[in-house]
Amino acid sequence: MSAEKIINEWKKGTYKPIYWLEGDEPFFIDQVVNYAEHHILSESEASFNLTIFYGKDADWAAVVNACMRYPMFAGRQVVLLKEAQQMRDIEKLEGYVDNPLASTIFVVSYKEKKVDGRSKLAKLLKQKAETLSTKKMYDSQLPEWANQMVQQHGLTISQKALFLLVDHIGNDLSRIQNEIEKLAVNLGTRKNITEDDIENYIGVSKEFNVFELQDAIARKELSKAIRIIQYFEANPKAAPIQMILPALYNFFSKVFMLYGVQNPDEKSVASALGVNPYFVKDYMGAARKYDFNGVEKILMLLHQYNLRSVGVHDGNTSDAGLMKEMVVKMML
Repeated sequence: MSAEKIINEWKKGTYKPIYWLEGDEPFFIDQVVNYAEHHILSESEASFNLTIFYGKDADWAAVVNACMRYPMFAGRQVVLLKEAQQMRDIEKLEGYVDNPLASTIFVVSYKEKKVDGRSKLAKLLKQKAETLSTKKMYDSQLPEWANQMVQQHGLTISQKALFLLVDHIGNDLSRIQNEIEKLAVNLGTRKNITEDDIENYIGVSKEFNVFELQDAIARKELSKAIRIIQYFEANPKAAPIQMILPALYNFFSKVFMLYGVQNPDEKSVASALGVNPYFVKDYMGAARKYDFNGVEKILMLLHQYNLRSVGVHDGNTSDAGLMKEMVVKMML
């Protein structure tokens, strides 16, 4: 079951005794836990009927005892177990999971991992609990997800502004949400987010960023690439080399995959690479500028300069010096 469906059922007054939330994407887990903490019970009910435990400090017996209490002055109580992955003896919750109290809503946040599917606890959860299993969103899904978040705020966003936002933040859904909320506040009565807004309110230069550097390299525009690197040199926090190199490697590894696509039309390429169709022309353009050997060389250079950036066979060259040297070699 999805986070959205769980919350929608709660809004309708439909509750199950146990909700087990696990997996690698904390954003959706936090969404459910936050709603359970602040919206299932009224403020007056919560003072008597909301109990919160944290896994690192929680004793399994205390958690079970809390779950077995009956609600006071309300029809139900809520027990939250946050950071349950840090709890010792969590398997001792098996007895309660097997026979939960109907008037208790027990919500467990088990982040960054999953219960061993072979365990008795996992089998009981499958039978007795409502489970949410999350996984990290693919990079290709981030623009669409961010755009939906923008629309939920009653806003629109230009295509380039959207990709600047996602490219700058990466796969951090909570931060994307926070930045969109900040933009919504700063826009005032305007309804469209532009590249200027991303620059002014999030601090991403619309001309000097990883996305533009990638584009300059893909187009073999050496002077533009050098100007962008010089900007990074003067503004070290704008795009550290540890962020630039993985982004370039991700881009050119997908360009490399193009050579194995049998029907290189845009739809086939988007499907084969697992990317948003908006980006396909960038990959195909880079493939035209560099042949197979050229892209292979770029990937090898990225690996080499990644090692040098952490001091392997190079202890003195600045990050900007490494970047300038690398892009020149890429375009030779």
